[in-house]
Amino acid sequence: MNAKTLGFTSLIGLAATFGCAPSSPPPNAETAPKLAQEKSTEVSKATQHGAMADSNAVTEHGHKSGAHGGIMVSLGRDSYHIEAVFEADGVVRLYTLGNDESRVIDVESQTLKGFVKVEGDTNANSIVFEASPQDGDAPNRTSLFIGKLPQELVGKNLEVTVPNVNISGERFRLGFTSVTAAHDTSDAATGMPDKLADSAERDLYLVPGGRYTAADIVANGNATASKKFRGIKSSHDMFPKDGDRICPITETKANPKFTWVVDGKAYLFCCPPCVDEFVKTAKASSDPLAEPDSYVK
Repeated sequence: MNAKTLGFTSLIGLAATFGCAPSSPPPNAETAPKLAQEKSTEVSKATQHGAMADSNAVTEHGHKSGAHGGIMVSLGRDSYHIEAVFEADGVVRLYTLGNDESRVIDVESQTLKGFVKVEGDTNANSIVFEASPQDGDAPNRTSLFIGKLPQELVGKNLEVTVPNVNISGERFRLGFTSVTAAHDTSDAATGMPDKLADSAERDLYLVPGGRYTAADIVANGNATASKKFRGIKSSHDMFPKDGDRICPITETKANPKFTWVVDGKAYLFCCPPCVDEFVKTAKASSDPLAEPDSYVK
């Protein structure tokens, strides 16, 4: 079976809130004009992408995943972008980008003070994003902010709000919701497979067919992928290095925690929904499958 390449975004649903957009970037130019005062716009909560909205929020269209594997959020009607990256240890990185999402920009060095809470909860904890200048940033400017989640919130679905982000004299409000259970709420924009319904999942994993045998079912613990891997967070690495094992479905870096036996051989995947796709393909074919070791960068 040939591995198919799918572009995807991490399933962190993201929405930005902003003021009046600057009409002429670049935002990091010293001569940038004073921008207009932000206008409040009342909108309803954006649920399609799991985005959090407030009285000043507007939902933005989706973007491809960024260079660091995070989710892009637009500010000022795409005049600026921020790439938000959640790491497994609770570190959250915010990269500042221009109108062109491939263009790194440095902005005023500042401390971003925000709030984070579990989705649906009323109690919020504070979170601080400190400026962490990268190579090439001008003095007193930064293109990266780094924050750390409280340990008890790591791995949970969270709502994050940063009330003030200053860029070239304009204030922006940033809000987003992280969905850490990868793909469970994916949509057409993610480019990744959706999780199966419970009944379909049981039929897929507990009934042999094609190259997926009764012995495979036993080897996998007579369980479905979602049950076997419950509680394990998917963290996608879109940039595998030469020699890394890759997922047969997405060609992202495979995670040994997501191993599944098919046709008597152990294959590595990036997340449970990709196991779904591979098993479906195996059950639909009588042809031998590609060897697990063939899925290498």
